[in-house]
Amino acid sequence: MKILLVEDDEAILDGLAFCLKKEGFEIEKCTLGRDALEKIKSIHFDLLILDINLPDMNGLKLYKEIKALKDIPTIFLTANDSELSIVEALDSGADDYITKPFKTRELISRVHSVLRRTNKENNGKIQIQDVTIYPQEAKVFKKDELIFLTALEYKILLILFMNPGKVFTRDRILANIWDTDEEYVNDNTLTVYIKRIREKIEDDPTTPRIILTVRGIGYKVDEK
Repeated sequence: MKILLVEDDEAILDGLAFCLKKEGFEIEKCTLGRDALEKIKSIHFDLLILDINLPDMNGLKLYKEIKALKDIPTIFLTANDSELSIVEALDSGADDYITKPFKTRELISRVHSVLRRTNKENNGKIQIQDVTIYPQEAKVFKKDELIFLTALEYKILLILFMNPGKVFTRDRILANIWDTDEEYVNDNTLTVYIKRIREKIEDDPTTPRIILTVRGIGYKVDEK
C-alpha cells in the first residue's frame, strides 16, 4: 500500500517515512500542500497523512481540495489539540487525527486501524471485542447471547462498529441516523441512547470498554 506524507518538519517527515517503510508501505513525501495536490492528481494513494499547519496553505483547506478530486482515507497531524480544530477535521471527513508530539508506534497503529476499516467488507460480520454484528440479518450478539436493540440503537451501534477507532462527533452520529420515518433524535436523547446501548453490550456500563466517550467531541469504539 502507498502512503503520502505531507509534513513541513523534515525531521518528522523522514522519521515517519523510515518507520512506515519498515512496516512494508511505499512512501511519497511532500513538505508543501501544492506539491501534494500535484502528486495526488497523478498517483494512487491508499492513505494520506496530512499536517494541518503547512507553510503554503492550511491543511484543512488542502484536504477539501483533495477530497473534491479523490476520496482518500486521511489521518491529520496537528500541534493544535483544541476541540474546534479536531471537530473541524473530523466533520470535514477525516478518518482520524493525532496530536504532536506523538509516539511513532501509536501512529502506525492508527494507520493499520484506518486501513483495516476503510477496506472492510460491510456485508460480513463485524466483531469488536466480544460483541458481533451481522448486518445482513441486523442481529447483534454478545458472546453467544442475542442482544435486542431498538432500530435507532442498532443504527448508532452499526455506525460506530463499522468505523472502529474513529471518533464521531455527536452531530455526525445524528446526521447518520436521521430519517424522516424515525422519531426525532436530538443531542440530549442521543446521550440516553448511548447509555441504553452500553447497558446492553458492556460488562460494566458505568466503566465502558467498548463505546468510549471522547470528552467534548463525541464517541468512538475501542477495538482492543
